[in-house]
Amino acid sequence: MSTKAGERPQARGGFRLAPLAGLAAAGLLVVWVSLATGPVALGAGDVLAALLGRADALTNTIVLEIRLPRLLLALAIGAGLGCAGAALQGYLRNPLAEPALLGASNAAALGAVIAIYYGLSAAVPLALPLLACGFALGAMALLLLLTRGSRGSLGLILSGIALSSVFGALISLLLNLSPNPFAAMEIAFWLLGSLDDRSFTHVALALPPILAGLALLLWDRRAFDALSLGEETAQSLGFDLARVRVRVIGGVALAVGASVAVAGSIGFLGLVVPHMARLWLGARPSRLLLPSAALGAVLLACADSLVRVFPSTNELKLGVVTALVGAPFLIHLLHAMHRTGR
Repeated sequence: MSTKAGERPQARGGFRLAPLAGLAAAGLLVVWVSLATGPVALGAGDVLAALLGRADALTNTIVLEIRLPRLLLALAIGAGLGCAGAALQGYLRNPLAEPALLGASNAAALGAVIAIYYGLSAAVPLALPLLACGFALGAMALLLLLTRGSRGSLGLILSGIALSSVFGALISLLLNLSPNPFAAMEIAFWLLGSLDDRSFTHVALALPPILAGLALLLWDRRAFDALSLGEETAQSLGFDLARVRVRVIGGVALAVGASVAVAGSIGFLGLVVPHMARLWLGARPSRLLLPSAALGAVLLACADSLVRVFPSTNELKLGVVTALVGAPFLIHLLHAMHRTGR
């Protein structure tokens, strides 16, 4: 490659190292902001002392028992949703694909709503996240059954939309039939998404399935590259697309189900994050999975910090913030696609 006189050739891969280094720095900053931000503001020294167990009892409680579990959940859930969105966009070859497309989000939400509706969550606190995870896995098993023998992605998309609509309608039905207005209000507020009052019990419940889901999604990163050339090409390169589908759906179910189980519905993150990563790193699907996970973690931790300092009598819900950011981005994306004729 020739260069103009006096112009230095760009280092190979430098265009990727700069945004990744910036993302790492942003991650460290977000960790400190999340641990320091809240009704009780803490300095960097207070946070560090609490992490080392050397602060006073009140500061240790605030940092280690209230804010640290919340931060860990925000990072894990953001990573799971971001990676799931990038994997689905690569697998389906559809820039508008997101985790909710397959129905996992609504299925998990339905399981949680049933736990609240019948009072199971009040009797057994773990009933809500367990039912949410179980419903998400069951829905994805049903999706695999419905699309068995279907080789293209269109059948998977249409079946996922149908299941998502059914689960959404059942949630609305339970809200409509709820005899207790307080239960209906609790369901409505839970569906808005929040990390308030979460503990290490929720971290222990959500982290293993999210990590397992990430592992399944990263397993097929090379297959996503091959699929960008077409399904026939991917098969000729030796990829078993039936197994790829099972792993992708299983990974999405684990990551999304566990996320919804402990935090409620958090929309648009899985759609927006891969496109942001694509602006910096290019369109190759295998290169987007880990950066999308990292970017999703940073953005959700930022959003969770924002809801804690937003001036309001009631804490702003996390799902509201992600929707307010994601919806305008989706409109911009659709406009750009229409303008370019794609």
